[in-house]
Amino acid sequence: MVTKRVKQNRYKPESAKTAADGKQKASGSRKGLSFFRIIVPVFVVAAMSLAAIWAHDAVVQSPFFTIQNIHIEGLNRVTRDELITRAGLDQPANLFEIHLAAVERQLVSHPWVARATVRRDLFTGLDIRIEEQEPLAIVTIENLADIIINTQGVPFKEYEPEKDKLYALPVISGVDLSLSNNTYLFEGELFNAIMDLLKVRGLGEVKHIHGDENFGVTIQSHDAYNRTQPDSFNLEGASSSLIPIKLGFGRFEEKLARAQKISRYMATHFPSKVILAMDLFNIEKIFIKTEDALHNTIEKGV
Repeated sequence: MVTKRVKQNRYKPESAKTAADGKQKASGSRKGLSFFRIIVPVFVVAAMSLAAIWAHDAVVQSPFFTIQNIHIEGLNRVTRDELITRAGLDQPANLFEIHLAAVERQLVSHPWVARATVRRDLFTGLDIRIEEQEPLAIVTIENLADIIINTQGVPFKEYEPEKDKLYALPVISGVDLSLSNNTYLFEGELFNAIMDLLKVRGLGEVKHIHGDENFGVTIQSHDAYNRTQPDSFNLEGASSSLIPIKLGFGRFEEKLARAQKISRYMATHFPSKVILAMDLFNIEKIFIKTEDALHNTIEKGV
C-alpha cells in the first residue's frame, strides 16, 4: 500500500504587525505630502510678501518718484500757493507715498473748495481738479457773524468783506440757523421761499431780502419802477434809492411781472409820481405807495 505524502502548506498569512506597519507607512506618506502641500504655498506667499515690501520701500524711498509737477485746474478765488500749503505739498514728497484721499480731504477743508479730485500723473506729477463754492447770498443773523450761502442754500463761510468782496450779492435777513444732524443749516418754509425767489430768472440786482414768518418775503430794490425803461430788473444805472416790494411766499415770477406792468403804467400815465413801496402779497389786490416828485405829497393806490 502506497502512502501519499502530504506536503506542508508553505503560504504564511501576513502577520497583523506587518499590515499595521504598511498602514503606518502609507499614512506617514500622506501626512508628508499634505505638509508639503501646505508649507510650499505659505513659503511662496511669504516670499511674495517680502518682495512686495521690498518693492514698496524701494519705490517710496526712491528720489526718482519725488513730485516735481503739480497741475491744478478750477482756481478762481483760491490761490495755488494756498492750496498747495494746505495739502502739505509745499515740501518734497514721494508720489507713491502720499495718500490721495487724505490730500483731497485737506483740500476740501478750505471753505471755498466744494469738491477736489487728485490723481497721479505718470511718475512725477499730480493732477488736481478743484470745484469752488458758488456764492448766492449773504445772510445776516443777529449777534452772529454774517454767513455766505452757496447756490444750494448751504452756509459754507463767514463773510469777510475786505477779503471776499461780494458786494453785489443780496443780503438776507430775518432767518435763523437750525441744528440738523449735528450741522447748522437754514431750512423751513420761509427760507425755502427766499431760495425760490433767488432762482427767478431775470431777478436782477436785489440789494436786500427780508424774511418774515407771517408776511413772507420782502425785497429792497432800486427805484427802477417809475422810469422810462422799466422792462427788467437789471437796475444798473437806476436811481440809488431803494423801495420795498412785499412778495409773500410764492408766485414770485408772476408778481414781479405784475410789478413791471405797474411801473410801465405809472411811467406812462403819471410821470410826475415816484413809487415808494409796492405790496404784492396778494396778487389779486395790489397796493402801491407813491410820492409826487414836485410837491412831495404821499398817496396810496390800488
